[in-house]
Formats: sequence, C-alpha cells, structure tokens
Amino acid sequence: MVEKLCYNRGCGKSYDPRKEEEVCTYHPGAPFFHDAYKGWSCCQNKSTDFTTFLNTPGCTHGKHSSVKPVEPENITGNLTKEEAPSIVEVRAPIPEAMSRPPYSSPMVRLTPTIAGSLAAQVKTMLEQAAENNQGSDEIRQGESCKNNGCKNTYIGVEGDYTNCKHHPGYPVFHEGLKYWSCCQRKTTEFQHFLDQEGCDIGSCKWVKEEGKEGVVNCRFDWHQTATSVTLAIYAKKYDPAQSFVELSPVRLRVHLYFPKERGSFEIDMELRGIIDLEGTSCAMMGTKTEIKMKKAESVSWSKLDIPKEIITKEEETQDNSKGAENQVEALDLDDLDLTTQRYTLSKDAMTKKY
Repeated sequence: MVEKLCYNRGCGKSYDPRKEEEVCTYHPGAPFFHDAYKGWSCCQNKSTDFTTFLNTPGCTHGKHSSVKPVEPENITGNLTKEEAPSIVEVRAPIPEAMSRPPYSSPMVRLTPTIAGSLAAQVKTMLEQAAENNQGSDEIRQGESCKNNGCKNTYIGVEGDYTNCKHHPGYPVFHEGLKYWSCCQRKTTEFQHFLDQEGCDIGSCKWVKEEGKEGVVNCRFDWHQTATSVTLAIYAKKYDPAQSFVELSPVRLRVHLYFPKERGSFEIDMELRGIIDLEGTSCAMMGTKTEIKMKKAESVSWSKLDIPKEIITKEEETQDNSKGAENQVEALDLDDLDLTTQRYTLSKDAMTKKY
C-alpha cells in the first residue's frame, strides 16, 4: 500500500496506515507571528529565525492524520468591540460665483483721509511758488532740465545747453519691464531705468509749457488678503485738492496732480475681481497714496487688473489695406471670369460660322 503524507502541524512525514503503532509528534496549536517572533500557541516555543521555527519539534504525541487541518480565516480588527459607526464627511457648501457687473457701471469718488505730512508738503510748495512768482522770470540757478533723461542743471547764461541727451518718447511699464518707447532698452530695475542715457540730442528745457500737463511716473505695488486688496502708489508733493480716486465694482481710476512738475499720474484699469464699495477706503500720505479695497467675494486674485488690447492706428491702417487688397483681388477674379466667358462665346460663334 502506498504511504500517505501526515498533515499534522510540525510532522510532515510519510506513514503507513497499516502500522497504527507509529507515533506522530506534532503541534496541536496554531502558529503565530508577533514582534519578529515566530512560535506555536500550544507550547509557546518562540524564535526569531524562521528555519528554527520550522524545525521546532512537536510538543504532543498522537496518531498520524491524512486530513488537512482547516486553516483559520484572515480576521482583522477587534471582534469584542462593536462595529464603529461610518464616518460622514460634511463640507461647507461652495457659494456660487457672483455675476460680474458691467465695466460701464457708475463710478464713485472716494473721500480720502489726508495726512498732516502731505498737507505740510503742499503748503511749503505753494509758498515757494508764490515767492518765485513775485521775482523775475529768470531761471533759477540749479534748475534741472525738464526733458526726460537729461541730467543737466542751469548754471547761468554762460553755460552750454545744446548737448541735452534726453528721451523724446514716453515711459513704458509692462510685465515688470521698464523702458522708453523711443529706444526700448528694457530693464527690471527702476533705478537703472532712471539712469539710462538719452537717445536723442537737443536743447535743454527749463520750464514746462504752459497749459500742457506732463506725465509723472510713480511706482506702485499691491498685495491682498482673504478679504481685501491694497494698492500703494508711492508719490510725494502731490496736491490732494486736485487729485482723486474713483471706483466702481470692477473699475479703478486714480489721478494724482503734481503742481511743481505741472503733470499728473494716471491709472485707469479694469479690476480682476469684484470689490465692495462700502468697505473701500483711501488715504493720501506724504510718501504714498494707499487704496484699500474690500473684496465682494473671498477669492484670490491672480493679477490686479485685466489687460486691455490696444489697437494702434498703424494696425488699423494695415487691416484696412488688407481689406482693400482682398476686395481688389475679388474684383480681379470677377473680371477674369467675365473675360473668360466672353472669349468662350466668341470662339463658339467663330466655330459655327466656319
């Protein structure tokens, strides 16, 4: 008779069923693995080596068995405890986005808070202007040239002022770059932009033209929180009586007038988000103008404004010329079709005649 394999744990030997006197040495318990230890629950023999665990002799003597023992199911968790309740995640409802007001919404002029330092600057500036007007119309010593980029100062009638190196164009600030429209030497540093030598040579100008306002360049920056957006325009010696800040829910306009330069700084932009006019304030100080705008909805702004596409006259002229060319080409094709038809008809007539 063929020998059978014993399935008792820890035995694994082959035996002859006819020889009942054979004794089987096995482990009636189950193996366990815990904290790097391996052993049997029946005799508590533990070892950290897996080979030693397999070779541990049985602790019980009995008969061989050819029946496979029932393997216990993989059970996880603590069966003595009640089943934990299911976790329900509760999230706050996401509010719907506000409908954006039109760009043409009416604007409101803010009433600014004027600091004492700015009022003192304006008073001193007006007093100096009054003293200069009482005197002669002669140019003062040390007066700086009013041309952009020129570093010359007035030293008297004997000076040579025909070497005025200046920028005839206007300043451009776009995406962090600063340059003059006339020469376009771009830089990211504001001081480097101011120190750029002029690209044209002419005569110095000591007084701005009457009745013509110039453009004053001011540096500005902005930051935001979850509830507000703050715009800071860094400027000195501007007249708060002739300056203003106007707002609509999606538009901002700033006008700062500088009496000494007879020029102004302008901002007119469409805001990236929507603001609440009731929670918005403006403060005019000696070194800057600060506009604090309250957000109408608590969202983050990627930029302060929405850039506008500016179509120049040259582009419009090019578009018009392209349209005229297309029209001419269409007329030419029509004329060509008519000529072809006439040629075909005349050829057919000649064929029939002869």
